Amino acid sequence: MRKLLVLGAGVYQTPLIKKAKELGLYTIAASYAGNYPGLALADEVWTVDTTDAQQLTALSREAHISGVCTSGTDVAIISLGTICEELGLPGVSLTCARTVTDKSLMKRTFLDSGVSTPEAFPAASLEEARDIFQKLSSPVVVKAVDSSGSRGITRVNSEKELPAAWQAAKNVTKKDYVLVEHFIEAEEIGVDGFISDGKIRFLLPHGKFTHTAGGVTLPEGHCFPYFCTPELECEILLQMEHAITAVGMDNCAVNADVLIRDGHAYILEVGARAGATCIPELISTYCGFDYYKQMICQALGEPPDFTMKRPRPCMAKLLFSRCDGVLTDIDESRLDELRRRCIALSLDYPVGTHVEKVQNGTSRIGHVILETADEQELDEMMSHVRQTIKVNGVDLETLWNE
Repeated sequence: MRKLLVLGAGVYQTPLIKKAKELGLYTIAASYAGNYPGLALADEVWTVDTTDAQQLTALSREAHISGVCTSGTDVAIISLGTICEELGLPGVSLTCARTVTDKSLMKRTFLDSGVSTPEAFPAASLEEARDIFQKLSSPVVVKAVDSSGSRGITRVNSEKELPAAWQAAKNVTKKDYVLVEHFIEAEEIGVDGFISDGKIRFLLPHGKFTHTAGGVTLPEGHCFPYFCTPELECEILLQMEHAITAVGMDNCAVNADVLIRDGHAYILEVGARAGATCIPELISTYCGFDYYKQMICQALGEPPDFTMKRPRPCMAKLLFSRCDGVLTDIDESRLDELRRRCIALSLDYPVGTHVEKVQNGTSRIGHVILETADEQELDEMMSHVRQTIKVNGVDLETLWNE
């Protein structure tokens, strides 16, 4: 029996584990010990840090795995690249993995290769950050170079805000430097796609819903398709092709954040994996192929099939809480009624679980996916869902509107 290693067992890796099981694969989940939903589904669990590339490679060699993959997180990408390179498995190269998981190195690669991207510089001290701030002119964005989910990212409008932003980035990074990037006032969208055997198999721009919490703007959801002029679409795809070539991306999914301003596209960053926030589910719905299945096929060395059917517009948003507290009640019968009107409606936690006030993309407590091109229709559904969930005895809808 073929064995698939999935790096991670959280909400964004669990669908990969489920799909691998459906395909008859012996599925191994590598993860820290904890309350991760994928651990109960896998045939085998390796309790290991997914950033420990050497241990994972040794375990993979001993287990004779047939493939390795992940989704929705950058944390394990270097480990994935290491395993693929050491064992000769299909997947992202180690060189590319190192580039796309360090925002400073990725930015330098973009700038050196002529990719349209906001100017940025690494800063190893607060003094260096001040020098860069003065050079770029305000506003800027201070970023941890090795985090995802909008963690350690702060917009800075004045020099007096720099120390707090610097510390916020330093608190979440394992590196001894952060990135200071020129802030461009623009529309932010996403682009997801796949590269296989040196060819870009598809690229899909999509709209992005955002939420601002504590001065940080984070992805709240996405919608397919992104409506724009043919000229702008060509510009987006051209810059994406430049970025993919610059970082040497191949045999992997790509997820990108892109800014749109005055008909120009600026690539903020790219990741060598599928996006989070329900993006694989939305791609599957919009395109008509099973995206998780195709990711697994690529990992096993089988040709993925990205044949698109008639597009089905769709969108999704995450459920958040506006306060720290405990999930005190969930109206399951009402939720079941609402589920019949959705592509997917999922809650991450049961009653009695502690939840945190929304701070970044990891603060989610569930999601809603709807087949619609109307954001108002999705928002109405979100309102109904929030009414069924209580934190500290108060429904999420009331908390959301306070």
